[in-house]
Amino acid sequence: MAQHVTGRPDDGAGPDPALPGPELQRRILEQLPVPVTFFDRSLRLVAANTAACSTTGRPKEQLIGLRPAEVAPGVLAGGEEGLEQAMEQVLRTGEPRTHATCLSGGSPEGASVAVLSPVKDDTGAVQGVAMVSQDTSEQYRARQRMAVLNEASRRIGSTLDLGRTAEELAELATENFADFVAVDLLASVLAGEEGRPVGGRGTIALCRAAQASVLEDCPEAVVPLGATHSFDRDSAVGRALARGETARRTVDEEALRDWTAADPQRVRSMRDHRIHSTIVAPLQARGTTLGMAVFCRHRTPDPFDDRDLQLAAELVARAAVCVDNARRYTRERATALALQRSLLPRRPARQRAVEVASRYLPNTTGAGIGGDWFDVIPLSGARVALVVGDVIGHGVQASATMGRLRTAVRTLAEVDLAPDELLTQLDDLVQKLDREEAGDAADSSPVAGATCLYSVYDPVSGRCTMASAGHPEPVLVRPDGAAPLLGLPSGPPLGVGGLPFEAAEFELPESTMLALYTDGLTEAHGRDVDASLALLRKTLARPPASLEETCDTVMGAMLTESPLDDVALLLARTHRLDAHRHASWDLPADPSVVADARRHASAKLEEWGLGDAAFTTELVVSELVTNAIRYGGDPIRLRLIRDASLICEVSDGSSTAPHLRRARIFDEGGRGLLLVASLTERWGTRHSPSGKTIWAEQALPEADATAL
Repeated sequence: MAQHVTGRPDDGAGPDPALPGPELQRRILEQLPVPVTFFDRSLRLVAANTAACSTTGRPKEQLIGLRPAEVAPGVLAGGEEGLEQAMEQVLRTGEPRTHATCLSGGSPEGASVAVLSPVKDDTGAVQGVAMVSQDTSEQYRARQRMAVLNEASRRIGSTLDLGRTAEELAELATENFADFVAVDLLASVLAGEEGRPVGGRGTIALCRAAQASVLEDCPEAVVPLGATHSFDRDSAVGRALARGETARRTVDEEALRDWTAADPQRVRSMRDHRIHSTIVAPLQARGTTLGMAVFCRHRTPDPFDDRDLQLAAELVARAAVCVDNARRYTRERATALALQRSLLPRRPARQRAVEVASRYLPNTTGAGIGGDWFDVIPLSGARVALVVGDVIGHGVQASATMGRLRTAVRTLAEVDLAPDELLTQLDDLVQKLDREEAGDAADSSPVAGATCLYSVYDPVSGRCTMASAGHPEPVLVRPDGAAPLLGLPSGPPLGVGGLPFEAAEFELPESTMLALYTDGLTEAHGRDVDASLALLRKTLARPPASLEETCDTVMGAMLTESPLDDVALLLARTHRLDAHRHASWDLPADPSVVADARRHASAKLEEWGLGDAAFTTELVVSELVTNAIRYGGDPIRLRLIRDASLICEVSDGSSTAPHLRRARIFDEGGRGLLLVASLTERWGTRHSPSGKTIWAEQALPEADATAL
């Protein structure tokens, strides 16, 4: 007899015959964990599953017949289009679409994505719209967080200024999740020094670098910007700094006592503004603590949660790297600026040929200190050298290179080379330095690219000789107010090699002003070089004023904004040496004229009221004239100059330079220059196209030197 088994088939395939098809579909719809609703062509709710009713918080009987805006009041689209408009589009086109929604006010708690599908009959006519909603609150919050972090990467660290970087962090945080933010940095960090680990007992001194609030003028702040304040190391802030961990805390009476018990004013401010939640986040980068950021809420009712804690930690981590970069830049800039200023002239050189005034202004664009320099070098014969140069590049390396070139120029100037010869020697030196540095560290910066202008002014003749190595032309301001550019033949920049330098000579009337500058003066925002040069000439051509006032006027007119490059400006007003302050005599190459030369010198010193210097001067004249007659040749000339010192010069037609040596006991000669060197302050030789000049300087009594 066959046995009959009741119940479901053994393989479980197929629906339960006791459960009709429509009932099965209803149960599936009801038990789906996502909200599903159906609206007819009039956009009236016809059906909704249990999940949809739970979402609205109302029973199904109260929902049937309502429109979408009535079912979920406050639901808005991601743009200006509403949910009903999106449904009408589906009814009209018969095509499905998605619709992102969130509760009005942008709260992520109700964020969702609705899939709108047309429901068609057997003829294909659309009879309504089915909506399946997917909660996307977590995704919404994640997108918001990523948007804030992306904004942080764009806004924080836009400059290499410590204060501005801290401000950017505070501003971004108050715009997105905090009501008040304070950023404090260690004092050593603000000075560009290394951050230090925080530990031990006592207090932690911090400097307020930035603060921002949703309220105007930051009324919550009790510490003004730039002021120094402190926290106890055992306070909540101190512990967070010591541990290097971001901490979140609800502000209650216990927290106030623990966190700010040492500062009643801070406690009072927190109570007055009803600050109820805080996050303390240390700024740490490369293993050291730089400062901290404190985030507070008082207008936002919800306290900070774990998501806010994570966002604050990531923001501060990004900001800390930017702060450390700015700190490193601040340190390098301060080092380069200190080096630069130490290598520039600190006080005017003691000379009377020109009156000088100067200005040096480092750039503030973030590129770093450059290699601009200027110098005023007293030369023999009451002459003076005016130098201005520019090393292309920025940073400590450019400043160090500038120092080497300035030292080289002063050394070459001491041997009285002509301007074009000096630039040739300097060019060779730069090429040699380049070759040496190319063989050293791979990160060494080349020197090539420096420019230089070297000029020598002689107050006796009133003539000025100049040579340029790719440097901007100086401006010559004549006594009548004309201010032309000097048409100098421009040589190649230093370090190029292979091309000659050419000198030009000009005669300068009394009170002529020379303006030497670097290209930073004429490089301005929105103004080409020709317009800048025209403005410079116009400014310099104004009625005469003191050189200091003229410097200020030029800098104010040319630099209306922060300079793009370093700026060096050197103004020099020429003075001619009066005829009664120098005298010269042509002498034949005859030993008998040595006595005449001594008499001429002695008489002139008596006329100048310098009789006390007659004995020494006669000895110097005797030795120099004797050497010119014995070892030189015609023409021989003796010249005395009364300037800041008493100068004795003897010129001859030979180019052979004498050398100082120590004579042996039985040598008949060789003591002349040794005697001259011992009797005078300094002596030397300079060459000219017609021969050479040996000169010696004696110090004048202070009263005689200042009376000139």
